[in-house]
Amino acid sequence: MSRPSDLSQNPKASQAELKSGKPWKNLGSRFFTALAMSIFCIIPLYFGGYIWAALSTLLGARMLWEWIRMSDPNPSLLNIAVPFLGLLMSVTYLLTGYTQLTILVVLVTAVLCLLLRLKRDGALWSAFGCFYILVPMLFIIWLRGDEIGFQSEGFRQLFYLIIVVVAADTFAYFGGSYFKGPKMAPKLSPNKSWSGFVSGVLGACVIGGFAGHYFGFGSVFGAILAVPVAVVSVFGDFLESGLKRKLGVKDSGGLLPGHGGLLDRLDSLIMVVFVFAIVIILIPGFWDMSL
Repeated sequence: MSRPSDLSQNPKASQAELKSGKPWKNLGSRFFTALAMSIFCIIPLYFGGYIWAALSTLLGARMLWEWIRMSDPNPSLLNIAVPFLGLLMSVTYLLTGYTQLTILVVLVTAVLCLLLRLKRDGALWSAFGCFYILVPMLFIIWLRGDEIGFQSEGFRQLFYLIIVVVAADTFAYFGGSYFKGPKMAPKLSPNKSWSGFVSGVLGACVIGGFAGHYFGFGSVFGAILAVPVAVVSVFGDFLESGLKRKLGVKDSGGLLPGHGGLLDRLDSLIMVVFVFAIVIILIPGFWDMSL
């Protein structure tokens, strides 16, 4: 299996493309892709439970496939089947309340992926991909829970994280394209500028404040919480950019016009959910969702 063509290994070419491109040149395709994803996800997100778990499993399976495609140039049937089976089994155990078995399945899946590729290069990549995708997707299902409705705690928490991440990305896109200026890490991600970062954080605070007011945990708290959400989302984007550069690929796939692959679109969100799910587990009362 051949890897996608790599433009990211030629920074000068990437910089030339950025300079020659028009601001917001992909705005139309990005907007319609985001709109389609929102329509596709809102009903499962509203109902939660098994419906949301089914959608999350589908998204997780797609991201696993993109990861396999990026990290393994010639996967065997077992190299493909094991992580998919691990995803299905871990979600099943999570939904039935067997938390310890859920953790055990993730660990066993990662070890099996490692062992299956020991005779070839890149065994650690296969194991890392299991943790990188499975754990955040399980947290997304766990965080949403099975209560139905817009006012359920799981819906409010997860929806808040989603819209703040989207706001940070959107405002960073417009602000960075308009103001330009110094890059944050040009060798890692040539599109990220400090003006975009500041614009993204400010936009996230505004949207987070409105969301906090609407969802009943306070506009001030919502605006303040948006700052670490935006920062973690940028770190998630940088992490995936670094992984792609290390693996020699430009995009994780071509599923979403204007965005690339699904992993390219959700890299920030899965990092945010991962971090904040751990914080909620360790400090249950830090996010008071009482109405």
